[in-house]
Amino acid sequence: MVAASVGGMFEIDFAEFPSSSAEASGRFFERAFGWPVTPYGPDYTDVRAAGLTLGFQADPGEQPRAPLVTIRTDDLAVARQAVEAAGGEVTKEPFAFPGGRRFHFREPGGSELAVWCPDA
Repeated sequence: MVAASVGGMFEIDFAEFPSSSAEASGRFFERAFGWPVTPYGPDYTDVRAAGLTLGFQADPGEQPRAPLVTIRTDDLAVARQAVEAAGGEVTKEPFAFPGGRRFHFREPGGSELAVWCPDA
């Protein structure tokens, strides 16, 4: 079993969605469900749902084509090794963003996901 051998934590805690208006998406979930909103400028908003954060990306250059499920880890390098060893393909090299670093990958069935590690 590969996951047990790589160590560290792996949990889905974030999903990013394309949005024509990150602000409007955030306001909707705040009004509809009472979930707290954290705006990161005009093109990005986080919405903290029960146990999962939803991100809304309005920057056309950064928007995922489909919802992007993000897996949290405590070791980005180990996670990348595990992804590649299992047959995944890195589609976006590790990069920094407010709160941490992440990389994107495509699993053998074609879906793109990301793995992120919070700043220490």
